[in-house]
Amino acid sequence: MALKKGYQQLIQEAEARIRTLSIDEASARLSDPGTLFVDIRDIRELEREGTIPGAFHAPRGMLEFWVDPDSPYFKDVFASGQDYLLFCGSAWRSSLAVAALQDMGFGPVAQIAGGFKAWKEAGQPVEPRPARKA
Repeated sequence: MALKKGYQQLIQEAEARIRTLSIDEASARLSDPGTLFVDIRDIRELEREGTIPGAFHAPRGMLEFWVDPDSPYFKDVFASGQDYLLFCGSAWRSSLAVAALQDMGFGPVAQIAGGFKAWKEAGQPVEPRPARKA
């Protein structure tokens, strides 16, 4: 079965219409109380690799539900009026997530170029994520 669009095309289309901040631009906003960093990676990635200091964890699979005030899963953090800066491992999931949130009318929202991998490679701060309790 041939797909109409593969993941690469979906990412390219999303990236063409979303805002992406460079590592330097994102780093400059790390201490800005008007910006909330949102880590959309799987919890196991956070436990294994750490996260950006102060980032809020919103798993990709729940993001649209947590953002929508009409959802039973809504999280108040998404009504704060802050700028939201999403990131994943390599900016693939975050590209699609930012596009989906924009489609919902949510924002301002952007992503970090290259994701958490690029953040770490640039020597930016990382904090450990405590392991889940059994």
